[in-house]
Order: sequence, then structure tokens, then C-alpha cells
Amino acid sequence: MPCTPLRGHGDRRRCVMSPRKTCKRFNNPGEAHALTFSCFHRRPFLIKNRSRQWLVEAIDRVRLKLGFHVWAFVIMPEHAHLLVWPTQPEYDISHVLNSIKQSVAKRALAHVRRAAPEFLKWMEDRQPNGQVHYRFWQRGGGYDRNVVEPVTAHHQAEYMHRNPVRRGLCARPEDWWWSSAAEYAGLGAGPLRIDRDSLPLLVAR
Repeated sequence: MPCTPLRGHGDRRRCVMSPRKTCKRFNNPGEAHALTFSCFHRRPFLIKNRSRQWLVEAIDRVRLKLGFHVWAFVIMPEHAHLLVWPTQPEYDISHVLNSIKQSVAKRALAHVRRAAPEFLKWMEDRQPNGQVHYRFWQRGGGYDRNVVEPVTAHHQAEYMHRNPVRRGLCARPEDWWWSSAAEYAGLGAGPLRIDRDSLPLLVAR
């Protein structure tokens, strides 16, 4: 049975540590997640529309496969913000994020090897033992905040939407195409469909 969004704090014992100890995750039914994840060494791998579209398509594909709603998103040149609400009582937010990231990384590496092999040096992650891996995303879990209250969800969306303005990439949040800001402003859908119907409404007090 699907969850009811943002009701109660869930079971805080349902904690999952990511492989990198910098990010602790709580898979609590009914709660949303504000996620931030960065490109390898914060390099601007998302500066091209091609790689941004790969990310949009990955989010949309994984949304259908693993069952979550997208409430807000922003794609910046070197990182991305995503506000999601898992619809199932049992879920693993690490699996959700890894599925999105792995899809983009595979497409990016295949493209670079085929069309721009000279770019591989920017993706190179050389280990102390001499092994070389090529990465699109920064290792680790990034940032993950559980969102319990409707007002917090709306504040998170507003914060995400203002990122391009703070960086001087546009004058207004809704001017940035790779974002859900225009849809929030009633200007039509952007590149990724937003599940606004499940986003709790703010009630004036």
C-alpha cells in the first residue's frame, strides 16, 4: 500500500549508513528526501544540455521502476538537487540515488570513449594501488535530508530553485530551464515532470 506523505516521523531505527561514513540515511515511510549530489571533484560535467538530459531521463526511468514522486529538482553545472517522496512503505533511498547516478555515468563514459577520448583524463580517479577508475560523480553519499513537515518541503524546493540565481546563471528562478521553478510559477512544465498532486499544500494559519 502506498505511503501517506509527510505524516509522522517514521521509525528512526530504520537507519542505513552509506559506504562513505559522511552520509547517514533514514528510510522512513511517508517522509521525503532532499538530495544533493555532485560531479567528480565538482567538475562541471553537467554544463552541457546533453548530460543534463541524461540525468533527467535517468530520474524519470528510475522513478517508474522504484516508485517515488519528484517534487522539485535543479540541475547545476557541477551538482544537482532533487526533492523526492518514496511512495512505497519499503524503500532504500541509497538504491534510488545510485540507480540514477549509475545510469548517467554509464552513458557519459560510453559517449566520452566514443566521441571525446581526450576528456577521459578529467574523469580519471587513480587509486594508491595504481588502479584507474573513471567517474562522473563524486564518491560518497552526498547530502540527504529527511523532510517531515510540508513547510520544510516547500522551503527546500524554494532553496533549490534559487540556486541558479545565487550563482548568477539567471535573473529569476523560473528562467532556469533545468529546474522545476517554472512549473511552480505556473509557466508550464520543464524537462522533468513534477508530481505536484502528492506535494502537501501549505495551510495558512
